[in-house]
Amino acid sequence: MHAISQQLSPTTGCGGIDILEADTFVLRCFQSLPGTKFFVVAEPGSQGLDALLKNIYDLYVDYVLKNPFYEVEMPIRCELFDLSLTQLILKDKAMLGSR
Repeated sequence: MHAISQQLSPTTGCGGIDILEADTFVLRCFQSLPGTKFFVVAEPGSQGLDALLKNIYDLYVDYVLKNPFYEVEMPIRCELFDLSLTQLILKDKAMLGSR
């Protein structure tokens, strides 16, 4: 999706999708320096998506990239990453509900 948007963009030098806003959802993308892309889909008007994506990237670095058994481009199979990601999402969801 990110690569297709680069090709279809009428603007030269387009880096792909950063944000896509629709009536029923918003899609936000974070691209790390090595090129790994992280997407989040949320309700319109959701705040803090950039921070959420950065926190997800931090978890990815800590639990996946530092794992000596992980092979790049392979599915992530790390229970600690899954658990930490779930806790982060639940915490973020609770914070959004309290606003």
